[in-house]
Amino acid sequence: MDNARRIAQRGGAILCLAVVTLAVAILLQHEVAAKDSTADPWRPGDVITPKQLADSLHTAHKPVVACVGFDFLFNGGHVPGAWYRGPASQAKGLKNLKAWAAGLDRKRDVVIYCGCCPWKDCPNIRPAFAALKAMGFTHLKVVEIAKDFPTNWTAQGLPTEKGS
Repeated sequence: MDNARRIAQRGGAILCLAVVTLAVAILLQHEVAAKDSTADPWRPGDVITPKQLADSLHTAHKPVVACVGFDFLFNGGHVPGAWYRGPASQAKGLKNLKAWAAGLDRKRDVVIYCGCCPWKDCPNIRPAFAALKAMGFTHLKVVEIAKDFPTNWTAQGLPTEKGS
């Protein structure tokens, strides 16, 4: 009887350990999947500062610039010459961006920005970049706007246009 009790206790302990191990593995798998889904689709060399974009607006090889944020922000003030394509986090905005980009040379310098909220939380910039990259754009850049457009562009004295 003593042997049977010990075997049952060991079996219970082994089963408990297996359940805990499985639970930890499932949690880690979900954490990795969550990180992958929010991973940045760009490489470090694809990211430029607001100042770098502003400086490039005065060069012979001026890039095509697209705002992939919300219209009220664009209408309140935007990068001079930028095209408004709509929020890329929404199907209509992403479709509009792709339709606009379909007519562009894939080797053209293209810069996208949003500026609706802090860079790390922006719902628009990642899907826009991923879509354009998937379309084959080879000179695609994204502007890192740390907090928002008014703070990181306008308040820095960089040039703006108003309206649509």
